[in-house]
Amino acid sequence: MAGPGSRVFISHLAGVPVFDPNGDQVGRVRDVVVSLRLGGRPPRVLGLVVEVIGRRRIFLPMTRVTSLESGQVLSTGLLNMRRFEQRPSETLVLAELLDRTVTRTKTADEVTVLDVAMVQTRLREWEIDRVFVQVGRPSRLRKAKGEQLLLDWSAVTGFSLTEEGQGAANLLATFEQLRPADLANVMHHLSSKRRAEVAAALDDDRLADVLEELPEDDQVEIIGKLKEERAADILETMDPDDAADLLSELPEADAERLLRLMEPAEAEEMRRLLSYEEDTAGGLMTTEPIVLEPDASVAEALARVRVSDTKPALAAQVYVCRPPNETPTGTYLGTVHFQRLLREPPYTLVGSLVDDDLDPLPPNTPLPLITSYLATYNLVAAPVVDEDDHLLGTVTVDDVLDHLLPDDWREGAAHGIDTGADPGTGSGTGSGTGSGTGSGTGEVHDGR
Repeated sequence: MAGPGSRVFISHLAGVPVFDPNGDQVGRVRDVVVSLRLGGRPPRVLGLVVEVIGRRRIFLPMTRVTSLESGQVLSTGLLNMRRFEQRPSETLVLAELLDRTVTRTKTADEVTVLDVAMVQTRLREWEIDRVFVQVGRPSRLRKAKGEQLLLDWSAVTGFSLTEEGQGAANLLATFEQLRPADLANVMHHLSSKRRAEVAAALDDDRLADVLEELPEDDQVEIIGKLKEERAADILETMDPDDAADLLSELPEADAERLLRLMEPAEAEEMRRLLSYEEDTAGGLMTTEPIVLEPDASVAEALARVRVSDTKPALAAQVYVCRPPNETPTGTYLGTVHFQRLLREPPYTLVGSLVDDDLDPLPPNTPLPLITSYLATYNLVAAPVVDEDDHLLGTVTVDDVLDHLLPDDWREGAAHGIDTGADPGTGSGTGSGTGSGTGSGTGEVHDGR
C-alpha cells in the first residue's frame, strides 16, 4: 500500500485488475464508494466496487486493500461475494461525481468535475481531498477547452445537490475502451437519471451496440427517454432482430409511431420480424446474412467475410442465392462454410461449392428444434427459408443462447457460477477499523 500522503486519481482506477495475495485476478474495479460529510469535510472512501465472475459486483472495503500501485489493486483475499447494493448514504464517484457542475466558492464560478483524487491519511484511511475541474462544461469533442484547475475539496460546493441534465463526457472517457457488453453492465448499475444522461451522450452506433446488450427493462427505459426521431435512428442502427425484440416490448402505439419514423424499407423489415412468434426461427433470425450469387468468386466471398463489422457467427458462412440478394432473396441454393472458402483457389465460383445436404429451417421452427439442429450438426448459424425457397435470414447461436439463458442473465446473475465464496462462513471483510470478521451466517461488517 502506498504510504500516507499518497494520492490516487480515481478515474485511473477504472478497469484496473484486482488480485488476491496469490497473484490470481479476482475482478476489475468499476467504481469507488464514498460517504459525503457535512461542513466541507473531505468524503471518506469506503471501498471499491469490483466486478467479479458472472459480472457480479461486490464491495471491497478499503481496509482489505493492501496496495494501489502499478496499475493494479492487491487485496487480502478475503472477499464477501454478496452482490453490492448502494446505500442511500453512499455516493459512487465515477457514476455520480464526474461531469457534475459545482461551484468554486472563492469566485462563485460554475465548474465541471473532470476527476477527483483520494489520499491516504496518517490514520491509514482514505478520503477525497482534491477535485480536478474545468471552467464551463466540456463536451466529448472539446475536452481540452476552458481553464482546468486542481482544487481542494473544501474549495467547491454543490456535490450534495441533485443536478438535472448532468453531462457524461468524462464518465464515458473513463470507460471508452470497454466492449459494448461491459459498458452495458456499467450503465445497468447506474441510476435511471444517470443512465439516461449517458445514453444521450453516446453516439448512435455506440448506443445501438450497448442497447443490444442491456436487459429489456433498461432498453425500454432508455428508448422511451430519447427523442422519437433519435429513437427511430437507433432502432435502424441496431441489428434487426434485436430492434424487433425491443419494439415488441414497447406499448403498441409507441412502437407504431417509431416504425412510421423509420425508413420505409427498415420499417417493413421490422414488421416482418414482428409477425413471427418470439421463440421461433423467424422471431430469432437476423435478416442481414452474407448473401452471394452463384457466380461470385471465393475471393469476393472472403472479402465479405473480412468486413470488420460482421459478427463472427455471421462470418462463419455465406449463403448462395439467386437475385435479389437482400432478404427475402431469390431461390436459396445452399451454404458455403468459411473453412471451405479457405481451402479453394480465389477464382473458384461459390456456386460450385454449395453445401445443400442439410435442409434449412422453416420460419416457424420452435426454439428446442433450432437448438437440436445447431448442436447435431455443430453449426454456429442456420439458414431460415420459407416455403417458396426464399432465404429470410439466419439464426445464430448467440441469439439462441440469449433465449435459453435465464431472463436476468444480463443483470449479472451468477446462475450456476461458483464464486468461490462460502456463505456459511462469511469471508470477513472487516469493520471501519479493520478489526471485523465474518459471522457464521454470512453476515459481515463491510466498513460502510
